[in-house]
Amino acid sequence: MAGMRVVAAMSGGVDSSVAAALLVEQGYEVIGVTLQIWQARDPGAQARLGGCCSLGAVSDARRVAELLGIPYYVLNLQEAFRRSVIDDFVREYARGRTPNPCIVCNREIKFAALLERARELGADYVASGHYARVDWEPERGRWRLRRGRDARKDQSYVLYPLEQEQLAHVLFPLGGMEKAETRRLAAELGLPVASKPESQEICFVRDGDYARFLEEEIPDRFVPGPIVDRQGRVLGRHRGLPRYTVGQRRGLGLAAPEPLYVLEVDAGANRLVVGTASEAGRRRFEVEPVTWVSEAPPADDGWREATVQIRAHSPVRAVRYRLAGGDPGRLELELLEPLRAVTPGQSAVLYRGDEVVAGGPILRVRE
Repeated sequence: MAGMRVVAAMSGGVDSSVAAALLVEQGYEVIGVTLQIWQARDPGAQARLGGCCSLGAVSDARRVAELLGIPYYVLNLQEAFRRSVIDDFVREYARGRTPNPCIVCNREIKFAALLERARELGADYVASGHYARVDWEPERGRWRLRRGRDARKDQSYVLYPLEQEQLAHVLFPLGGMEKAETRRLAAELGLPVASKPESQEICFVRDGDYARFLEEEIPDRFVPGPIVDRQGRVLGRHRGLPRYTVGQRRGLGLAAPEPLYVLEVDAGANRLVVGTASEAGRRRFEVEPVTWVSEAPPADDGWREATVQIRAHSPVRAVRYRLAGGDPGRLELELLEPLRAVTPGQSAVLYRGDEVVAGGPILRVRE
């Protein structure tokens, strides 16, 4: 790998730090980069942020880069992040949908804008600390995206939007490792972040309180309205639709003989539709736009079998799928068994074994 230049995304955490260290060990010419993507309105809040956007994260990443003896830069992508990720997050909630901003960030920022900057630096690859694997499949003539070895840490779900050209220029050094192995290696290398805890929150939402964040962005969408059952009978009042998501059970403030779940967030009528567990199950839904990953789009619209994951950490389920109207950009999916949390705005990712076949946002849910 001597002479191959790699831009390593460094968030200041243990995963990205070990990924950069492994690249150095493998002989790559590594350039460390931290993406400055979010600036809180309140400087005090910015200082308290514990994720990849915090001042401490930049300091940690710089210390690791110095230890590894690699050049290090901070790239300001705040404007692009605001436009591509935050505005989309707010817009989707305003429409009554539940987006996953990490997927949008991976598509638009980490593996698009960063790859563009990497090329300006003469780099051959972009690398990150994601737990996923990429390899070339000669029979299909395609790059494959596969699950990481550590099933508990696998992040292939949030990487499905990567297209073939991007997959050809990304490296995931931790894809074949277990998380415990990463921690052990960090300690052995003397990295100052070896015992640093992981950040589990959306990076631009302080304290994980997304409702407070949205109320500051779209206060007009926090107007109370009716909670109704499937027959339209009013059961209570909601506190603003962005506080709710399909499949939600807790926090409805309703007294009923059996548990009730959110069936629909109807932004047009400003109403929340709820129902029982038996009413909440869904089997059929549509996905659009579709990114085809390890497999090319099928040549016909016949049904095919796979497994599907509909949330970042949900178990896979058996499913069949086909092109919607012959369009490779749209899919119809039908679960073998109904699920309660098939949620517009979340992504459905198809797998065959450990390979990502395709994926896309859930557009609408059928019965």
